Amino acid sequence: MTAVARTARSWLPPLVLGSVVLAGWQALVVGAGIKPYLLPSPTAIAAQAGALAPLIWTAAVATGSNVLVGLVVGTVVAIGAAIAATRARWIDALMSPTAAAVSVMPIVALAPALNTMFGTTSTTPRRMIVAVVVFVPVFVNMLRGLREVQPVHRDLLRAYAATPRQTARVLTIPGSLPFLFTGLRIASSTAVISAVVAEYFGGLQNGLGSRITAAASNSAYARAWAYVLGAIALGLVFYLATLALERVVARRQGR
Repeated sequence: MTAVARTARSWLPPLVLGSVVLAGWQALVVGAGIKPYLLPSPTAIAAQAGALAPLIWTAAVATGSNVLVGLVVGTVVAIGAAIAATRARWIDALMSPTAAAVSVMPIVALAPALNTMFGTTSTTPRRMIVAVVVFVPVFVNMLRGLREVQPVHRDLLRAYAATPRQTARVLTIPGSLPFLFTGLRIASSTAVISAVVAEYFGGLQNGLGSRITAAASNSAYARAWAYVLGAIALGLVFYLATLALERVVARRQGR
């Protein structure tokens, strides 16, 4: 089976399922006479998406930039914290409860507080929220990956008098990459969700979350769903970019 055929085979089931769901949705709205303010039809949402495509693109770029910065910062901090936790027990004892506390921190409480601290015209609060949300899955998975090294491999490097830095570069970090990308796949989706939700609580009105709120408050529900569609597309972009990066790294490692 060729690569094209494998790709088509993997994409066909979700496309068929999506088409069936959309057809059923349209039939339900039309057949039951559901009012647009209760549930817009897919055709109405598609019409709004086409008419508002430039605005959706602009809002997606604004939200996507916050997601990208927060994703990078949260990942770098999480990797550094995981490496430090494996080298010192007191850091591990400090970081593990901290990660547990951060994982249950509500965005609805954090976003207004950060907006007050940094000002409603700053993008820093939204990027900080994304970084906080990204930190937990990346830290937990990276820490697990760093601890999954086989003792026989570590003993072999010690027998060759490898330094801790050489052991990390040759053995520990490469072995933890599959775990790291597992965390990144989770974080790439939750990062978009957190960025959109953070935009509900004031600040700059230039992102997808702000546009969804504004459209819904004006009873333009088809327009709001069009911006939701943009948020879904943005989430898929980050998820697929993470998958592509993982494949590139795996190919370079010969996996």
